[in-house]
Amino acid sequence: MKALVEAFPQHLGEALTIGQAAQFENTDRQFENVVISGLGGSGIGGKIVSQLVADSCCLPIVCTNDYALPAFVGGNSLVIISSYSGDTEETVAAYQEAKQKGATISCITSGGKIAGFAKEDGFNCIHIPGGNPPRSMFGYSSVQVLYTLKAYGIYSGDFESELKNTIELLNSEKDALRSATRNLAEKIVSRIPILYSEANYEGVAIRWRQQINENSKMLCWHHIFPEMNHNELVGWTGGDNRVAVLLIRAEDDHKRSQIRMEICKKLMAEKCDTIEEIWAKGSSRLERAYYLIHFGDWLSIDLAELRNEDATAIPAIIFLKNELSKI
Repeated sequence: MKALVEAFPQHLGEALTIGQAAQFENTDRQFENVVISGLGGSGIGGKIVSQLVADSCCLPIVCTNDYALPAFVGGNSLVIISSYSGDTEETVAAYQEAKQKGATISCITSGGKIAGFAKEDGFNCIHIPGGNPPRSMFGYSSVQVLYTLKAYGIYSGDFESELKNTIELLNSEKDALRSATRNLAEKIVSRIPILYSEANYEGVAIRWRQQINENSKMLCWHHIFPEMNHNELVGWTGGDNRVAVLLIRAEDDHKRSQIRMEICKKLMAEKCDTIEEIWAKGSSRLERAYYLIHFGDWLSIDLAELRNEDATAIPAIIFLKNELSKI
C-alpha cells in the first residue's frame, strides 16, 4: 500500500493517458440529471468530482452509495457506474436498475461483471488497471469520471491542465508533505481523529476518513462547516482529550465558514488539547483537493506504521463479504 500511495502522481499521469484515449459513442443525448453510483474506494471519486464541477456544471449530479437509484432516474438520466472490481454487489444492482429504467449508462471499471454488462448492452466503458485495492486506484477512477462528464458535454473545464499542474505540485512538495504527515501521525496516533472541512471539501474529508478506517484500522468521524455549527458543536460540551481535531482547510473556503472555524477552534480547545490545521496547496480547487487527498493517504499510512498495522489487509470486509455470499 505504501508503494501505491507513493505512486499517486504517476497514477494521475497514466489516468490522463487512459482518459485521452477513451472511445465514447452516442454521446449527443440530452440529459436532465447525472447519477454516479459507487461504493468505498470506487465511489469516493464521484463525490469529489461532483463537488469540483458543481460551480460550472449545467446539470444536477447526485452520488449514490447503495443498491438502489433515486426514483427520478429514467430515460433522461446519465448513470455513471464506478466499480473497480466490476463485481461490487451494490453497484451491480444499481447498473441493472439503471438499465431497466432506460437510463444511459457509462462505466468505469477494471473488469468483472460490469465490464461484461457494458459490452453486452452496448454502453460506454473505460477500463482502468486491475489487481490492486480499490482505494489505491483513486487517481485512475476519479480522473475517468471527469473524462466521462466531458465526453457527454456535461463539464467543459480544463481539468487536464489542472491535473498536470497537480502532478508537478505533488512531486515538488513530496519531501515537505511526507515530513508533515509523519509529524501529524505521531501527534494523533493514540487519539480518535475528528475531521472537519468546509462543505465544498466534504469529499476530501470522507476520503480521509475512509483511508484512516481501512489503512490505519482506526475509528474516526467527519463533519463539515457550517452544518456542524447547528448540531455537533453542542456535542463538544462532552469533548475530552481522547480525540484529536484535524481541520482540513483551503484558501477558497467560504469566508464566513473560515470565521466559524476560528471561533470553533477556541471552543474546542477548552475540551481538547490536540487541534491541528492542514492547509491545502495549489492554485485551483482541483489541485488543492488532490493535494489534500495525497496528504490524507500518507497520513493513513504513517498511522498504520505507528500502530504496527498492515495497511493493505481488510479482514473485517472480507469476513462480511464471505458471510453475504452464503445468503
